[in-house]
Amino acid sequence: MTDRKSRRRNVSKRLARIEGQVRGLSKMIDEDRYCIDILTQVKAVQAALKKVEGELLSDHADHCLASAIASDDQDERERKVAELVALLLKKT
Repeated sequence: MTDRKSRRRNVSKRLARIEGQVRGLSKMIDEDRYCIDILTQVKAVQAALKKVEGELLSDHADHCLASAIASDDQDERERKVAELVALLLKKT
């Protein structure tokens, strides 16, 4: 299990890189760059966001869900599981 602060720091760094990629995309549009080049960068941003999502899901499972499961509060356990299921079923 990864240290939560370390995981959050890594997510923050990834998001900063993604922010730079998105600014680069905007510049590519302004410069009227070749569509395939732009789309390639869009795919890279999407992949980077998927990695962030995976890190955050792992963090949630390691900390929030684990804490709820370990507690004696049945309602809290059900609420945490229902939240995660609703998120995973949500259409994008």
